[in-house]
This record gives sequence, structure tokens and C-alpha cells, in this order.
Amino acid sequence: MAKKPINARRIRLEPWQQFIHACVYGWERKKDKHRRFRTVYIEVPRKNGKSIIAAGNGLYMFTADGEYGAEVYCGATTEKQAWEVFKPAKLMAKALVNLRRAFNVEVCAKKLERPDGSIFEPVIGDPGDGQSPHCAVVDEYHEHDGPELYDTMATGMGARREPMILVITTAGSNLAGPCKDLHDDVIKMLAGSVVDDELFGIIYTIDEGDDWTSPAALHKANPNIGVSVFTDYLLAQQARAIRNPRYTNTFKTKHLNVWVNASTAFFNMEHWQRAEDTSLRLADFTDAPLWLSLDLASKLDITSMVMLFARWEDDGKLHFYCFSRHYLPEDTIFDPDQKNTKLYQKWVATEWENSGGTALTQTDGAEIDFNEIAADALELARDYEVREVPHDQWNATQLAQQLGEEGLTPVKIPQTTAHLSPGMKELESALKSGRFHHDGNPVLSWMISNVVSKEDANENVFPRKEREDQKIDGAVALIMAAYRAMLNEGDERSNYDDEDYGV
Repeated sequence: MAKKPINARRIRLEPWQQFIHACVYGWERKKDKHRRFRTVYIEVPRKNGKSIIAAGNGLYMFTADGEYGAEVYCGATTEKQAWEVFKPAKLMAKALVNLRRAFNVEVCAKKLERPDGSIFEPVIGDPGDGQSPHCAVVDEYHEHDGPELYDTMATGMGARREPMILVITTAGSNLAGPCKDLHDDVIKMLAGSVVDDELFGIIYTIDEGDDWTSPAALHKANPNIGVSVFTDYLLAQQARAIRNPRYTNTFKTKHLNVWVNASTAFFNMEHWQRAEDTSLRLADFTDAPLWLSLDLASKLDITSMVMLFARWEDDGKLHFYCFSRHYLPEDTIFDPDQKNTKLYQKWVATEWENSGGTALTQTDGAEIDFNEIAADALELARDYEVREVPHDQWNATQLAQQLGEEGLTPVKIPQTTAHLSPGMKELESALKSGRFHHDGNPVLSWMISNVVSKEDANENVFPRKEREDQKIDGAVALIMAAYRAMLNEGDERSNYDDEDYGV
């Protein structure tokens, strides 16, 4: 008995989707007439039809693009996510009899095949070397902890004439992940600050200063509103986020395509990014008091030193200027079992003048030598007015004693709510009011984005992290420095007694 044909509905591209396809497939390089764009980055909120469009592009590259033995892969971090693209592509192939006949497509359980060796299949995680992709669809790239899948696909395309990586994603909360890096590259390319003729990028979101609580924000960020995502649904999600701050970041990320930090993050990363000033230099603050704050963690993990200057400015307010240094043992940086190893290696290679060379300082061997930290602190003390050295007393007793013997003033800060909440709130207030400035060190920015907290009954807060790999050492050092600077330089004295914090 013959199978009944599948009822198929044709996909009608909306104007914004037509624009993307006209750009991606309509431009070619003058020198060889090959397709111009090799990387296509589409960032759009949920329910705006990303996966179905990616499936259609995958089918086209698999069948009609004229590439012999084309290999097309849809990659994701989980099998379920990979099938979000492959499943609709498979259903399309089943429904389109003429497509199967014209290109001799065989629909298998977990892949599509053609007699010339062309395949279309999902891949999960890091697939390893061996593939020669003509097209790689990377779905929800914001969920990828590292660039392994993307890099494997990109490096395997060397034998293809017109290869393409198609990245489709929403915004996310991993500000140190590979998707945010690519997002930033797209922003720079679109702004004209860097040139990349082979990168096509389009991002639908709201702009800084837009009122995220307004209906206009929904229309601005969702190009398929009223088509594949209903207005009433978005209005309901927006109303919930307005009523309950616990849903605010989720709403902004999933439905307005705004990059945020951890889902229950304490610090507003928009304020943090606004406070970044890469022109800041340590040498400009020789006449300002310095709080040299230390969080030593363990000898196998990141140790952070925060340099926080406090200075009264012409607006009559106390402003903070922040620099930081971060140290990690060589063995940890290159440990394949470390989840953050790709990040660490990137930061070790990132030049950063204010950190003494690179954004993350690689120390020799398997452990950090705290004598190296002490040497750096004493060198800073020779050039700057170090008022105090706030520190977490864990692992720091010997170092604090050493610095005290050299004439500095170590101040131990117990890691309790009563001792950290004032600094967190002062830092939050300074960021919001524009009184805080930092040099943009990516390690500290990542750590700040990892800080989460929940108020207790007395409205106190305490810095925490959601996962072990989300380090906050530099953020804790900054919080301690902010509190001590606030006590010593602020207009109003805290209720806490300074003597409680002595060595």
C-alpha cells in the first residue's frame, strides 16, 4: 500500500529574511567569482524562525549549491538541540518529492545522503577532526562553553570552494564564551572599526537607553512579531518580567536579545560596560590613595589583585578607578580537564599594559608562588600611595605579615555578609551613578558577570557563584577594596568599627 504524501506548506520569507538571503547568496568576490561570505551570524530572539530558516539553508547547501560530495552538519551542545535544525530539514526532504528526485536524496533515520557522497547530519559537542564541511550550521552558539565545534568546522573547510558557517543564536549570559566573542566581532565589523569582507552579521535587539518595558521594544527586537511569535505572548512575558525582577534577565535575553550576565546576577553589566575606559593608565593616579586588595583563593586557582583608586572629582562625588592583575599556574592553564582552559589561554595571550603585560599572568609550575604576588605589591607601593591592603585571610596570613613588615597596612576582611554587603552595595551604586571607572580587563569583567546574590531579610547581600567554573575572585577583591575606600574617603562613616578589621 502506497504511503500518503506529506502535506507541505511552503515557507514564505519575510522581508528581513529575504534581505539576509539576498546578501548571503547575492554577493561574490570579484577576483574569483566565489561567494563572498564564509561566516554568517544571525542573532535574533527566540521564536523568530531561526531553526526553520537554518534547515532550509542546510538543504540548499546539501543539494543545489553545486558542490560535489557536499558535507553539511548542524552542530549543537546536545543531541536535542542539534535536531532542532536537522528534524525540520528531514521533514522538508520527505515532503518535497521533486527535491528528492532531482538530487537523488535518500532520507535515512539520522542523516540525508546523495549518491555523490553528500551528507547532511547532526553533530554534537566537539566532533574531532576528519570532516570536510561545505556548510556547518551552529545552532544556539551562546550555549557553547568553548569554540571547539566551531573551530573544528572552520579548519575543515580548506578544501571547499565556497564553504559557509551559519551561526544562528539568541543572546546569552556567558559573557566570556565564544559566541560573545563572535558577537563582538560582528559589532566591530558593522561599526566599521574592523574590516572583514567574509563576515556577514545581523543582530536584532534594542539599543542602550531604550525602554525595555515598552511595547516598542518588542517590535524593535523581534522581526517576526505577529508572524511566528505572537504579540500577546511577548506582552505577557514582558509584564511578568516587570512584575518580578527574577524573570527580568531571562526576558531581556530570550525576547529582547540583550546579553546579560548570570541569570540571577547582582551587578548590572550594562552599567559595567558603560564604566569601561580603556584609556585609563595606572601612571595617571600617582597622587590618589590606592587600596591594593587581594583574594588569594588557592595556589592552584586564580589569584586576583585589584588596584582601586579613590578620588573626589569636580562633581563633588567620590569616584573610583579600578585596575586589576590576575595570576594562574601554567599547569592549570593548560590542563585539558579544566573547563575554562580555552579562556585562560586566550587571556594569557591578550596584551594588557595595566596588568603588567597580559590580562592573565601565567606563573611557572603547578602552584602560584605568593612571593611573586608580594613582589608585585611592593613594586606598586614604591610608585603609588597604598593606603591599605584589604585581603581575605584565607591563605593570606604569611603574605599579609610579609607586606606588613615592609611598611604596608594589611586589613583582613572576614568573608561574611556583614563585611561584604556594604562594599557590594557601594560598588553597585557607584556603577549606576557613573562614579566607577575601570580599564576593561576581560578577566575582571568576566568575574563581575559571574557574581550572583540574594538579599536576606535585612536586605544584606553576599557574593556567590552559580557554578564552580564561574570564578569571582577578582570581584570579591574589588568589593573589599570598595568597602575600605568608602569607609576612609566617603562623606558618611559606616556603622562598622574600623578596629574590627585590623590585622
